[in-house]
Amino acid sequence: MHIHILGICGTFMGGIAAIARESGHKVTGCDQDVYPPMSTQLESQGIELIQGYSSEQVDLQPEIFVIGNVVTRGNPLMEEILDRNLPYISGPQWLSENILKKRWVLAVAGTHGKTTTSSMLAWILEYAGLNPGFLIGGIPENFGLSARMGKIPSPIFGTQSNFVETSPFFVIEADEYDTAFFDKRSKFVHYPAKTVILNNLEFDHADIFSDLSAIERQFHHFIRIIPRNGLIAINGKDENLRRVLKQGYWTPLEEFGTECGWHSEPQNNNDIAIHFNEVRQGCLQWDLLGEHNRMNALAAISAARHAGVPPSLAIEALTRFKNVKRRMEKRGIVNGITIYDDFAHHPTAIQTTLKGLRIHVGKERIIAVFEPRSNTMRMGVWQNALASSLEEADQIFCFTHNAQWAKTALDKLVPKANCYDNLDQLIQNITQIIKPGDHVLIMSNGDFGGIHGKLLSSLQSR
Repeated sequence: MHIHILGICGTFMGGIAAIARESGHKVTGCDQDVYPPMSTQLESQGIELIQGYSSEQVDLQPEIFVIGNVVTRGNPLMEEILDRNLPYISGPQWLSENILKKRWVLAVAGTHGKTTTSSMLAWILEYAGLNPGFLIGGIPENFGLSARMGKIPSPIFGTQSNFVETSPFFVIEADEYDTAFFDKRSKFVHYPAKTVILNNLEFDHADIFSDLSAIERQFHHFIRIIPRNGLIAINGKDENLRRVLKQGYWTPLEEFGTECGWHSEPQNNNDIAIHFNEVRQGCLQWDLLGEHNRMNALAAISAARHAGVPPSLAIEALTRFKNVKRRMEKRGIVNGITIYDDFAHHPTAIQTTLKGLRIHVGKERIIAVFEPRSNTMRMGVWQNALASSLEEADQIFCFTHNAQWAKTALDKLVPKANCYDNLDQLIQNITQIIKPGDHVLIMSNGDFGGIHGKLLSSLQSR
């Protein structure tokens, strides 16, 4: 089958493209901005990319057009598809009907931690020899790619052959964002999940949700379709998730983060004792920072156990987990100054990330560099929460070119908070004040104008 993907360079749609190509389909696609690294990654897989959404692309005559949620009415190619009554489908629905059907789907949902927890879970299954497929909104460093079909060698008459079959397991990051302009349900309602992780639930995505109850409604739609022989691994500390469950559930639960389920107990030297109810399951040894990552690990261990992986083996796998790119990723050390890159863009994530770094570095200075870039941030929804989320930092540099409201929001943190509309000026001023032993934490859900490389170059030439 030939499929043509609109919005192919997004992480999710690019993952669908890679999986579709691996499954034997002919894949082409287009996007408004076609540039590395996604463009080179897709082209290396034999996927033809087209810049822009020209209506002439209907002449490619694919069997179906797969539509990303970046596409809106008024898009010239979409309008031509509609005018000609050509077949089209959303990305999540195509994935459900063509890839996820008849597989054991393990879905990770929640406001925070989806990418990291999905990566942990996929790695545990991989370590256990289950060769899962996965589609994750980031790049787990253990795999080096964000999506794959998941195939296992099939022995014939006791010998190893070249024939492969699809692994029954598929891990997916289950996003609550809407599916497409013609389907306003959350993406995750399309996924036939058997094992589900519910990490947490807060208000976010103010561009599509009016309030928290609107998001809770979508989460309950998801819960309604989880089978009785499935499992819901749920954050037992999250009151919003408990409120969702009060609307009804039909699937066994396992809590994590509470004494009546999966919980952890920090030991010496970053070791973490893992318990299920009152029974110790093993000791996790790793360098990941923060309680949030311990919660992610508990969730992944619970879900993996449901898929048949013993907790002791899951814990062993996590000792070899390398994290995800852009999750407290060290981008470089220059003259004793460490630069980190993190995807945090919600006040809770910002605060949690800073708290984890503070525990790690003690009294050494933390320089927080933040870009309010998400749709919800630019709308000013978190105006009253931004300052408190950054309090742990010793110095704060905020790039306010898309969020002028942030200048007022950070007034209470002056003089340690500084706001800039010019990126070069921001980098110059950071370079002037930092010193050996400092930790520079850069937070954004975008590329932040390439600030990481620019700052490293500035420090090297200082």
